[in-house]
Amino acid sequence: MSDELWVFGYGSLIFDPEMEVAEARRATLHGFRRRFCMWSIHHRGSEDEPGLVLALEPHEGGTCEGMAFRAADPVPALQALRARELVSSAYHERTLTLRQADGGTLDAIGYVVDTAHRQYVPDLSLDQQAEIIARARGDRGPNHEYLMRTADGLREAGMADPDLDRLVARVQQVRDAA
Repeated sequence: MSDELWVFGYGSLIFDPEMEVAEARRATLHGFRRRFCMWSIHHRGSEDEPGLVLALEPHEGGTCEGMAFRAADPVPALQALRARELVSSAYHERTLTLRQADGGTLDAIGYVVDTAHRQYVPDLSLDQQAEIIARARGDRGPNHEYLMRTADGLREAGMADPDLDRLVARVQQVRDAA
């Protein structure tokens, strides 16, 4: 492994990188999109009542804005990331080439959904996503908190995601009606 470890954050890593960050840069990944397309049976849901989490989904022409984080201490950072992100086999750890604001590229570790895995759920409507996210809870807390904190983190970094903002509004409607 190189002396540097860069990690691409597009979801919960935006608000909780769970590592000491030496440097952070905005970056864009091409060929993928950020979507609530993976059942969470650990962190934001359970086997009995799965939640939904964001995943990098391969998508021709897609783009995903996020943050590239350089770990201050690569070995424990990678161990912590693998324990967190590879809790099930629904993600593949990949080296991704990110485009930086200055036009340069940067290679970073990222976690891409396995589209053949049973936790991959590609066809949920906004209303279905909202119903699931409004009620699910896992060992890291309520699913709606994950959504809200991700949307807030992206907005604070200047990368607001209109799709997530629509989902936040719909989840709030569902929660208010409950």
